[in-house]
Amino acid sequence: MHRYRSHTCGELRASDVGGDVRLSGWLHNRRDLGGILFIDLRDHYGIVQLVARPGTPANEALAHLTKETVVRVDGAVVSRGAENVNPELPTGEVEVEVADVEVLGGAEQIPFTINAEDGVGEERRLEYRFLDLRRERMHRNIMLRTAVVTAIRQKMTALGFNELTTPILSATSPEGARDFLVPSRLHPGTFYALPQAPQQFKQLLMMAGFDRYFQIAPCFRDEDARADRSPGEFYQLDMEMSFVEQEDVFAVIEKVMTELFEEFGNGRHVTSPFPRIPYREAMTKYGSDKPDLRAELELTDVTDVFAGSDFKAFAGRHVRALPVPAVQDQPRKFFDALGDYAVEQGAKGLAWVRVGEEGALTGPIAKFLTEENVRVLTERLGLAPGHAVFFGAGQTDEVSRIMGAVRVEAAKRAGRFAADVFRFCWIVDFPMFEKNEDTGGIEFSHNPFSMPQGGVEALENKDPLDVLAYQYDIVCNGVELSSGAIRNHEPEVMFKAFGIAGYGRDEVEREFGGMLRALRFGAPPHGGIAPGIDRIVMLLADEPNLRETIAFPLNGNAQDLLMGAPSEVDEARLRELHIALRKPQPK
Repeated sequence: MHRYRSHTCGELRASDVGGDVRLSGWLHNRRDLGGILFIDLRDHYGIVQLVARPGTPANEALAHLTKETVVRVDGAVVSRGAENVNPELPTGEVEVEVADVEVLGGAEQIPFTINAEDGVGEERRLEYRFLDLRRERMHRNIMLRTAVVTAIRQKMTALGFNELTTPILSATSPEGARDFLVPSRLHPGTFYALPQAPQQFKQLLMMAGFDRYFQIAPCFRDEDARADRSPGEFYQLDMEMSFVEQEDVFAVIEKVMTELFEEFGNGRHVTSPFPRIPYREAMTKYGSDKPDLRAELELTDVTDVFAGSDFKAFAGRHVRALPVPAVQDQPRKFFDALGDYAVEQGAKGLAWVRVGEEGALTGPIAKFLTEENVRVLTERLGLAPGHAVFFGAGQTDEVSRIMGAVRVEAAKRAGRFAADVFRFCWIVDFPMFEKNEDTGGIEFSHNPFSMPQGGVEALENKDPLDVLAYQYDIVCNGVELSSGAIRNHEPEVMFKAFGIAGYGRDEVEREFGGMLRALRFGAPPHGGIAPGIDRIVMLLADEPNLRETIAFPLNGNAQDLLMGAPSEVDEARLRELHIALRKPQPK
């Protein structure tokens, strides 16, 4: 028999009754019923119940071991009997009568329970992440991630994509976040940058003629944590294709995402095909460029209705209306609760009216609406008896953000929210440029290597803020999975675009010399995208925070509490790297 096991803890069934087995695993739980010990033994594959009778060496050995001790046991598989079957376990029809025990790895008193979710704080969990990963939910999430990555590789390969790796040590690039820098020992005073994304390299692979590339790519960005963003590093399905237009990229990703979410989504419906929503339409209808389409309500811009109005709360402001049908039976607390929610989002309040049986409006602001206001609102919003309308007013960006959140919350409270579905969409036609509110200068709003719609002619003849790009985002249930673009493959277009954003020709040559050199030697039209692996798994696992889907994440302050990173480096190492520290002065 094998030194440690003849079977795993998850594979024993009724057909094994009468056989002798050897198992190894962790002591998951222990119960003493009249001197008879019942032990749950756990390994990667599952849990099986052990039985140790009173007065036996096995009972004496197991009675005093701490939970999470690693043991090897020998014993006989016996039937539990119909009255004692545990339907919650695949091994629930059998148990193992233990004859011999060997301790393989002792365990100190554990800092939190493994066999139950006991509400321990995240910092403690990350400090003892190796214990946290033993919990059923975390173990399931990590194995889901493994299965998802394996499936992605299979699907991309089947579609003719080649898995190619790109460098980790590279040059800094304006991807929109701070780089992590690595000092060079051999070249004093210079630094490598960890890639924010393999953007330039995957484009260079297209110019090198590889046609279809993908990679499960690590990316590094020195940015703050959010629930859907891990600080430090993350992984993405990075892909690029040659001789394609926007719809070709969409076709590949829609196929992969639909199959992936159907396979691992536990029966949740995947809407297909994915709708295409222009950026400005998304901001108007949903108040967000990552709309949650499970909320079956839409916003309407009614700023013009109140232009010149005497109603001071709306006069001179951007006004967004949210009609909600069939709320005639909702009590006043429904409206008050939404108002409170809007205040939590930063609003000063939430105006609203109801539509009565004869179409008359009632509510806190009804008296401020003229007959013409009522007529236009009724027609534009399709109002009918039983409807309510919520209004937000303020600066455009602010009211979009607040009313976008109110839209989703109102849908949930009004029964207009589809919970058990995956609703994808493409956000398209992003502006190429935006104005920096602090400096007033023009800068890239998205990926600087994107092809502007209309090419160089648009760059030369249009207001930069009116130039759209072949840029797109894929969104699922209000979570942005990725940005992508059809790339700019023409050097002169690149110079012109970067010039509008304030980069001189010499600066572009200096910063992107490798890319420009490749473009000048025959570059195919190409495009791609890079959906985030962490976010995909977060949605499939139905987790609110993507750190729950990563084996060893940094905490919200970008610290590894288990390994103690970031850590200080001794003076000898700093001298070797030609680095002198300049720490901030204490306040």
